[in-house]
Amino acid sequence: MEGVERVDGMGGPPEGRWDDGLIARRAAERAARGVRPPRPVRPPSNARQDGSDDEYDGLPPGGAYGGRLRGRLDALRELVGLSRTRLEAATLAEAGRVLDEAAARQRLSARHTVVAVAGATGSGKSTLFNALAGVQISDTGLRRPTTSSPIACSWTDGAAGLLDRLGIPGRLRRRPAPLGFRDEALNGLVLVDLPDHDSAATAHRDQVDRVLTLVDAVIWVVDPEKYADAVLHERYLRPLAGHAEITFVVLNQVDRLPGDAADLVLDDLRRLLDEDGMALGEHGEPGATVLALSALTGEGVGELREMLGQFVQERGAPARRLSADVDAAAARLRPVYVADGRRPPELGERARDRFTDRLAAAVGAAAVGEAAEREWRRNAGKSCGTPWLRLWRWYEANRALGAGLDPISGQTPAEGEEEEITARQRVEQAVRTVADDAAAGLPAPWAQAVREAAVRGAAGLPEELDVLAVRAGVPRGRPPKPAWWPAAVLTQASMTLLQIFGGLWLVGQIVGVLEPQLLPPVLVMLAGIVGGPLVEWACSVAARGPARRYGQDAERRLREAAAGCGRARVLDPVSAELMRYWEVREQYVAVTGLSTTGR
Repeated sequence: MEGVERVDGMGGPPEGRWDDGLIARRAAERAARGVRPPRPVRPPSNARQDGSDDEYDGLPPGGAYGGRLRGRLDALRELVGLSRTRLEAATLAEAGRVLDEAAARQRLSARHTVVAVAGATGSGKSTLFNALAGVQISDTGLRRPTTSSPIACSWTDGAAGLLDRLGIPGRLRRRPAPLGFRDEALNGLVLVDLPDHDSAATAHRDQVDRVLTLVDAVIWVVDPEKYADAVLHERYLRPLAGHAEITFVVLNQVDRLPGDAADLVLDDLRRLLDEDGMALGEHGEPGATVLALSALTGEGVGELREMLGQFVQERGAPARRLSADVDAAAARLRPVYVADGRRPPELGERARDRFTDRLAAAVGAAAVGEAAEREWRRNAGKSCGTPWLRLWRWYEANRALGAGLDPISGQTPAEGEEEEITARQRVEQAVRTVADDAAAGLPAPWAQAVREAAVRGAAGLPEELDVLAVRAGVPRGRPPKPAWWPAAVLTQASMTLLQIFGGLWLVGQIVGVLEPQLLPPVLVMLAGIVGGPLVEWACSVAARGPARRYGQDAERRLREAAAGCGRARVLDPVSAELMRYWEVREQYVAVTGLSTTGR
């Protein structure tokens, strides 16, 4: 094409070194003609310290992202890493794509700004593309669509990597007007003319969608007839409302509007953009740039070119685009990290105590304590009770064994099995309750993770509690005896001896062996008969305190054993899940830049 400089490397060195070969050929031609090449105009920040020019010295490094953006990217990377085992891959796909694109863009030229020109069929975007380039590059005409593949125009060398990333082949890479005629304020600009976003060809729309995710900025070209098109607003402008700072919305073909009609259409366009949620960069505020022009007559093109020149020389578009992408990814992730804006409750002491109480009830800690207390008192009764009462208790115990009852609990085996089933249900209920308490206020995926951790820990918990009930339940063997026990036993034995002595004395008198004297033996017998129960009653009163403490100790030991088992199997895994959630929540806050208060 006449007047267009090809930069695809055809006829030169192999691709990958086409920049240097093209520059060398130009320099040789100019040197042969004795023409000194013009020095490009750049901001002072891009000049070397020795004063030499470095615009055409090859591909500059992209450099690392700095400041707040770098911290947000690091937090997003950490967030994705911590969440992979808890969230579905599809949920994290967009965040992963943003990280990949950030890394890819960082490795490429930081001197260039890639701006796409997008629009509907017949909007005049190709005409505007040619007007900005200052030369006929993209085909225009009545045949639709006129643009079937993205075409790139680069004002300076060093953009090969960026164009490779966009998938634009060398045959579709162009130059603007010759050096002597091009606007050097646009040095660093890479302009890409996209196919029509409303094209009937699906492949064209797919190319538009793909390239729009990779460029640094977008110029949306609308015309007076299609500026309110629902496809444009619902599919593109509304979803990309957060990218307003890298968006230009151009009302083209204003030469077709009579009088004040252009201002009316422009105002209506601004209204629609405001409804889309796109901030408008008016009065010095950050946001989208909206202006009217005519690419055919050139009206307003100079203003757009000036805005583009300032935009490109700032070299902040890649970081702005990436920051907006991070915002969009964080907004999509919000439902899985924030629930109703409430601060999720932690697994506090109250919930832990309720869980311990339920486990203690399931394992029968209170019943074990009561059984231990009864056993202590029964042992006291055996040692301090009257022989006749002990004989009666022995008879009752044998009768209970004959009836198939447990002498301690007084239950049949069937009743014991039924109680075991009830205990298992209590354990399951305790686990569900503590899991629900811990998951309250959490987003659905993390609440599910907490419940799954509780269920995994509860597997085998009833069986382990049964083993604990046997090991730490009613103590085996006789309970310990207090210091007064021997004296009580000796006193009771004395009362028994008095009964026997009085009885023998009375029998001796009856058979005539001893002198009849009724009152003394009767008094001795009555002293033994009355004294025995009195000693037993006194011992039972004295045994209440030690028996109660003995039962409480047995209940406490079983309760602590059950609590330790429940803590290791259920509470610790649940707490670990909550801690993991808070870790990712902190990373999410860092990604969004929100305050950590009121979470």
